[in-house]
Amino acid sequence: MEQYRIIKALSGFYYVQTEDGVVECRARGRFRRQDQSPLVGDFVRITRQGAGKGVLEELLPRKNAFIRPAVANIDQLVVLASCAVPVTEPFLIDRVLAIAQLQSVPALVVVNKDDLASAQPLAEIYRRAGVPVLVTSAELRAALAGKLSCLTGNSGVGKSSLLNCVCPGLQLPVGEVSEKLGRGRHTTRHIELYALAPDTFVADTPGFSAFDTERMELVHKEQLQYAFPEFAPYLGHCQFPD
Repeated sequence: MEQYRIIKALSGFYYVQTEDGVVECRARGRFRRQDQSPLVGDFVRITRQGAGKGVLEELLPRKNAFIRPAVANIDQLVVLASCAVPVTEPFLIDRVLAIAQLQSVPALVVVNKDDLASAQPLAEIYRRAGVPVLVTSAELRAALAGKLSCLTGNSGVGKSSLLNCVCPGLQLPVGEVSEKLGRGRHTTRHIELYALAPDTFVADTPGFSAFDTERMELVHKEQLQYAFPEFAPYLGHCQFPD
């Protein structure tokens, strides 16, 4: 059996990058019985069946995994936000940053659409909290280099547009934002891993709304003190024991 990485998951099929092309795989039934879900970014072993088809046989150990976005083995989580329509609620950013912090995955906030509404007020909130923040695609290109990054953010915030700017050859479809509803349409409907350079990969993911936070990992109240790096100087110093 050969060992490769899943670059796309769609409708029960897993697309695995090999040295001679992408192989479309189905997973063995035992994954379902063992309550295992292969994720984009997973390293797997497959058996080929010819004509670009194969069977996913085994998941290799992960260094991290997320429920939403459903990815594994990433080096960096990039949270896209906007102060223009659709405006990103800071709660959404906080939730994603907390989940990344608890998995020890470096996180980066990118405030997009600075030409439509100043990114600085939102950027300063997170900079003061010690979170890296970028506002230009040129800065983002450098931050992605040499890593497997996952882009996430609310619908319409411009993930696909920004990726097209960083790597024009991708030509990802983009959608319009509804001024009336104040949110974007889902143009990315599945998670896919793109190679920007031989050592640089990025996963584009479907956008989410405030309602989708219920589908993310739970952060228990006992963990909250560890989920925000700006709390670190105060750990163990609270006058209340609980």
